[in-house]
Amino acid sequence: MAPITFGALVYHYQAIDVLGPTDLINSASQRILEALKTYTPIDEETLARAPQVTFHHIGLTKEPVAILSSNLTIVPTATVDDYPELDYLILGGPVPETFELHPKYAEFIRRHVAAGKVLFTTCTGAYVAALAGVLDGKNATINHVEYEWVKKRFPQVKWTLKQWVVDGNIWTGSGAVAGMDMFAYWIKENFGQDVMTAGAMGLDFEPRDINGFLTVLPKRYDADGKQISTHVYKYYDQY
Repeated sequence: MAPITFGALVYHYQAIDVLGPTDLINSASQRILEALKTYTPIDEETLARAPQVTFHHIGLTKEPVAILSSNLTIVPTATVDDYPELDYLILGGPVPETFELHPKYAEFIRRHVAAGKVLFTTCTGAYVAALAGVLDGKNATINHVEYEWVKKRFPQVKWTLKQWVVDGNIWTGSGAVAGMDMFAYWIKENFGQDVMTAGAMGLDFEPRDINGFLTVLPKRYDADGKQISTHVYKYYDQY
């Protein structure tokens, strides 16, 4: 399977909006699942279908950028003027009321979408996409806290209260963790339920479905009917 390349634009976004989904993708990658084989059995067929992934953080320059939360600073690995070919682009969520989209970022987003490549937004990243004009006439969602606020500012977008929405090559997730749910679904659809489950297990993460319910992974119960951990942890007889 050919390697796939993700890029995230670097601006004042909430850390988990980008780092949560990319950590989930990374945990489901061949490289990490191969490493996990040291500690737990991983089926070879699962490993063969897992993606090979490269991540890039794209800035206006390569100067460090302080992001919105956790006192984190991101050092861009590429710029909007000098970047590798991307398969997927991720937009994290800023504070909408104070955020200003740089024209170079807006053009970068429009060019990516026009090329037919997939755009993901998480949380208020949908506001960034709306500012770039790529959500006009599209079905989309956003963090549900900002739902009514953004509807009044972008009435040309068909906003809806779902955990995530797919319209053509644009995927919009609502809150930050719902963005991880969306990416879990994307992994399942493209690489299989077992690859997604292995990646989620490494994070001890249980994704929700599009309506926000915990139906994605089968529930498990002990002999007395008491619910137990959803993830099944397996170990070798010897280490």
